[in-house]
Amino acid sequence: MFTGSFNIVGFDQYENVLTDPEFYKSLARTFGFAAALVAGSVLIGMGVAQLMTKLGPVMRWLVTFVLIFAWAMPNVASSVVWKWLFQPGYGVVNWLLTQTRLFGDVTNLSWTDNTWLAFLEIWLLVVWQAVPYIAINLYAATTQVDKSCLEAAQLDGCSKLRCYWQITVPLIKPSLMVITMLSVIWDFNVFNQIWLVSQGGPRETTATIGIFTYKKAFVSFDIGTGAAASVLVTLILLALTSVYIRYLLKSGEDL
Repeated sequence: MFTGSFNIVGFDQYENVLTDPEFYKSLARTFGFAAALVAGSVLIGMGVAQLMTKLGPVMRWLVTFVLIFAWAMPNVASSVVWKWLFQPGYGVVNWLLTQTRLFGDVTNLSWTDNTWLAFLEIWLLVVWQAVPYIAINLYAATTQVDKSCLEAAQLDGCSKLRCYWQITVPLIKPSLMVITMLSVIWDFNVFNQIWLVSQGGPRETTATIGIFTYKKAFVSFDIGTGAAASVLVTLILLALTSVYIRYLLKSGEDL
């Protein structure tokens, strides 16, 4: 490395990435899948957080324990178990779906042989892993909402659902924005779950930008192109993060 000769390639690696059609396909998949993950995990997390405010102390403690347990599981281990649950022939999920008789006999259904089913399997896994963090943080934010505001609104005839969306949500908006931004970053970089469940298949149709970069660098051994793709992804995430920082500066919130 230090005594051998080398050639300066300049921006050739970036040109290779930017002229590769697969880069744009994987980037489009990443944006779409990340948007679905963020929407699903945040909305479900909001629902779980609101549910926790209605539970008694014992049930709330139990739900919190279950959430923390699910969140604490390593994503590699949980991804392997998840893949086993959806295995054709002996997977628990296929067996349960067959027992409902809604979809016929799907015992031998291979989820990863179909693009949409593979994405659904991975979506369920990632959302399941993300909801505990979101729910616990939003529950903490919700408990800080002044109850007198909610009581006054209800006395004026406001329904509980309307109170939640028009009073609670605006008051927890700072926490919600932080969680959403973190979710965007995490979900944009999802790799382990996709690789362990589908490896980007079938026919690369679930290959996101992380899978594209990994295969370029460590399957095709094109380290330079893989590194260039990683830098471009970092720049994209910086651009997305700058939108949130700009919002904070305009709203007067502390960074």
